[in-house]
Amino acid sequence: MTQMTRRGLLAGAAALAALPAGMAQAAAPFRNTLPPAWHRFHFGDYEVTVISDGRLPLGKPEPAFPASPAQEIVGLLQDNFLPPDAATLEQNILVLNTGRQLILFDTGMGESMGEASKMFGPTTGKMLANLRAAGIEPEQIDLVVLTHAHCDHCWGLVDAKGERVFPNAQVAISEADLKFWTDDGNKRGPAFMVPFIDGAKKNLAAYRDRMVMVRDEQEVTSGVVALSTPGHTVGHHCYAISSGNQVMMNTGDLAHHHILLLRKPMWEFSFDTDPKLSAQSRSRMLERLATDRTPVLSYHFPWPGLGHVARRNDGGYDWIAAPMDLSTLG
Repeated sequence: MTQMTRRGLLAGAAALAALPAGMAQAAAPFRNTLPPAWHRFHFGDYEVTVISDGRLPLGKPEPAFPASPAQEIVGLLQDNFLPPDAATLEQNILVLNTGRQLILFDTGMGESMGEASKMFGPTTGKMLANLRAAGIEPEQIDLVVLTHAHCDHCWGLVDAKGERVFPNAQVAISEADLKFWTDDGNKRGPAFMVPFIDGAKKNLAAYRDRMVMVRDEQEVTSGVVALSTPGHTVGHHCYAISSGNQVMMNTGDLAHHHILLLRKPMWEFSFDTDPKLSAQSRSRMLERLATDRTPVLSYHFPWPGLGHVARRNDGGYDWIAAPMDLSTLG
């Protein structure tokens, strides 16, 4: 391989300086904008679209993993070419078209809670714009399925005035989460509990007359089975989506970070209602996903959140991202 030398660089710079006058010098302005973020593919007889609600920055990772050794957190991030001083999550919203129903899984941060909707910064709340960019109008959604009732999953149900964003949709949620996150008596502990409960109350109240209660290992609708994975919230569920002999798992917030909580599945996360139970649920489901080689859609893993979980020899797991292959369309 030819080595680049200082003399070679200087010679190249001199050659550029000698270009004829009037030749384009790449003076076009920076755009500083991102394209709409959506990804579509076929899954069995279904069409699946992944919609981004934007990035969700956690900031320094140590406070999010308070019981974990700081040096180990930094080491894992650096070893995987990630910044050690900033943990950033994605928000990957799944839209499932079964040919009979159009089903949305989670809604992102939305704008229903004003300034509180930007508690993680200005990069969230992109779901509606990206949904429309993908050719889907909110009026077309038949069913919204919630993995749980945290802000970045249900605050997009209504707008700032409290009006339903999805006027024709039912909302599926666990009874445990519905009760817990609409109870003012749970406004204790971490400071985020107050806005989380206020936001859940506002967003869920608009759909109280059209709710479906999900139950462990039972169908929410044809082709979608709820699987209880409590701990992150009291009623957190994953959803197995099946078409023919194909199965894909929407894991919600089973694991927030594709390195830290897969390599160390028993680590505790600061936004968990019951961190120890959450770790047990995570470890159990990750083992199942790895054993069955089930395709995964993870809400917070790198865009578009599609891939597989692979078992490691050290007791942890690797995230194997799926290629963004559009060849199955058409």
